[in-house]
Amino acid sequence: MAGRGPAPKDPSKRVRRGSDQGARLVLVGGTVSQPELPDDVDWPAATRAWWKTWGEEPISSEFRATDWAFLAETALLHAAVWTGELKHMPELRLRVAKLGATLEDRARLRITFAQADEAEKRAGRPAPAAGGSARERYQRPVAVAE
Repeated sequence: MAGRGPAPKDPSKRVRRGSDQGARLVLVGGTVSQPELPDDVDWPAATRAWWKTWGEEPISSEFRATDWAFLAETALLHAAVWTGELKHMPELRLRVAKLGATLEDRARLRITFAQADEAEKRAGRPAPAAGGSARERYQRPVAVAE
């Protein structure tokens, strides 16, 4: 007797194939450094500290002008929440999640931080030699039985 349920769908006809089919790689020059918060707003100390924290995050090194503009708008919501307007909390939470504020957000966005060279040094292993393919650097000779 065969398995239960209908036969699996042909993989070539599936809408989702388990990979980012629509992902695009855009090569651009330089990123934009963190701007200052606008002077025309009376920013709470918590929002100033929050803004500073975003500037120190490794992910912010990839921010473009539009990302910083989005974060500046989000800072207005952050300031409103810290001055008692709690009705902005849901929107604030959604906006910081888009930028990967928490571990869960970064996992959902597939963001990982890598410090491979430092980790290798702490483990007492030398960093791999530059150049050549991974196979050339890491392939061990295979013993062949005759």
